[in-house]
Amino acid sequence: MFFRIFRNSAWLAGAAFGIAALPLLQRGESPHMLELVFTLTFLIISLGIHEAAHALVADWCGDSTAKDLGRITLNPIPHIDPFMTILLPAVLYLGSGGQMLFGGAKPVPVTYHRLRHPLRDMMFVALAGPASNLLLAVVFLLAWKVAVYFGGFQWAHYDRHGVWIEGHLLPAVLIQSVRLNLLLAVFNMLPIPPLDGSRVMTWLLPAPVREGYVALERFGILLVMGLMYLVPAVRDMVLTGVNQMKDFIDVCTGGQW
Repeated sequence: MFFRIFRNSAWLAGAAFGIAALPLLQRGESPHMLELVFTLTFLIISLGIHEAAHALVADWCGDSTAKDLGRITLNPIPHIDPFMTILLPAVLYLGSGGQMLFGGAKPVPVTYHRLRHPLRDMMFVALAGPASNLLLAVVFLLAWKVAVYFGGFQWAHYDRHGVWIEGHLLPAVLIQSVRLNLLLAVFNMLPIPPLDGSRVMTWLLPAPVREGYVALERFGILLVMGLMYLVPAVRDMVLTGVNQMKDFIDVCTGGQW
């Protein structure tokens, strides 16, 4: 049976942040630690939705492999890979003093030849994950606006005199959730195998080039880590994309209410 693998970079943040937070929480809960814990909670929920979206669209396109394995679920536990989700992020995070972070979720299996239109449908399955993160970013941003403009919550910012205004916990958690979901969406759409964007690129490429491009997946982890940490332009492009998408969804949700 032939499997195409989806590796979600989303768990890199959740796994490493959770590991880093545990000893701090044992020493008492500060506002920053509470923000970390609640943000991590929303991140885990977002990751479950991302993974479930892959599995759900695969099922819609004719392949029930992931559904049969119980992957259409918001429960994050079925998506955890002991090495990619826990061990690798922890080793990199702790070994680099918090400067390096990478990991992945348990692969979502898709049986290529069970899809009705394999090449095209692989693209649709891939797009489902980042699309779910974009939708979640909109939901979290709407929640932030309701909390700030109608709920009486203060957000952390500098006022017009340059004085820092401390904010409440809820807006901080919501805006971090917006940024993390946008980061997941933009990062996963990079056309680097095995990220989701590479499935779209595979569909777009002419047949003579496609096979060589797909073969790069065997070096996927090294490619992604190398480009993100050794090529500043790639990292800057991702961060710029996140900022531009945040501005875009801000306008789409009515700007300042």
